[in-house]
Amino acid sequence: MFRNVQIKAYQVGLVFKNRNLIEILKEGNHWIFGNKSVETYEMKTLLQANDDLLLLLKNEELNTMLEIIEVKDGELVLVYENGIFKEVLHVGQYAVWKGVMNRSFQRIDLTKVDITERISKTILENAKLKNLVRKFVVTNQHKGLLIIDGKLTKVLEAGTYYFWMNEISIEVKSVDTRMQQMEIAGQELLTKDKAMLRINFYVRYQVENIVKALMDNKEYDKQLYILMQLALREFVGALTLDELLLKKDSVGKEILDNLGNKAEDLGLKATDAGIRDVILTGEMKEIMNQVLIAEKKAQANSIMRREETASTRSLLNTAKLMEENEVLWKLKEMEYMEKIADKIGDITVSGNSNIVSQLKEIFAK
Repeated sequence: MFRNVQIKAYQVGLVFKNRNLIEILKEGNHWIFGNKSVETYEMKTLLQANDDLLLLLKNEELNTMLEIIEVKDGELVLVYENGIFKEVLHVGQYAVWKGVMNRSFQRIDLTKVDITERISKTILENAKLKNLVRKFVVTNQHKGLLIIDGKLTKVLEAGTYYFWMNEISIEVKSVDTRMQQMEIAGQELLTKDKAMLRINFYVRYQVENIVKALMDNKEYDKQLYILMQLALREFVGALTLDELLLKKDSVGKEILDNLGNKAEDLGLKATDAGIRDVILTGEMKEIMNQVLIAEKKAQANSIMRREETASTRSLLNTAKLMEENEVLWKLKEMEYMEKIADKIGDITVSGNSNIVSQLKEIFAK
């Protein structure tokens, strides 16, 4: 019994008899005699090195044709063909045909966290490797803290970071480092003179020390809110309502000065603060309206008295001038006669020549 076996290019045939490797067939046509079996292998592919293959490697000829790649626990091997990434080899043994493909292998240590090997981001994002990598993104205008196994390792600037996937825990905490504004609204406060009012306050701040803000303090923004709330309450309680209204524009600066280093202890820098609104309660609003009306009435009365005084002083000056100047007196007399004549419909005089004297007698009556 015999048969013909064709071995194509980049193939190899293994001839077995009674499960023993007795011959290796290379490219070409081969006649097989007797009760023998032939297994054909593609020389371009990787072989999973099982127990049977390891036994076959005892054959010296086959052993010289294959290269064994062993991947240990905590390792990966990246396979490149002609410089292009092709495959990931996990734990196990693999056999590679020599002299067929221009292959290179990159061994990866998965027991560490950092990716110290020279691997491009394109390969790290490849579907074959993506599930073996942890990816963290610190967005623009942010900073991050790298925490490995619960310990702070370093501060991360904005960017994309990759770490190997293993049993070591990794956490990245990030925070916005831009200028931020906090509203402290609806604060009901009592002034020194017991006036109840509601204040809307704001503060602008920036995270300056990310380690203090995230590691040394819990919820730094809430702590800043409480600090500003207490500082505002203390400041307003030391002023009367009138003093507060007069100093409203400078309240923010004084509160920040009194805040001292408390914001720095939170890793923050407060740069600006101020009162947005001062809202009076119902009763206080009515009282302030009454006070405002009384002040405006007093101002109006004062203006009227000033005008009356000025008018009287003007009349007195005019009288003095007319007393000293007879012509001025006559002119003023004629002016008043003209004003009176405007209001008279008809005037009857006798025919003698002294008409002016008659008119004077009429207006003097």
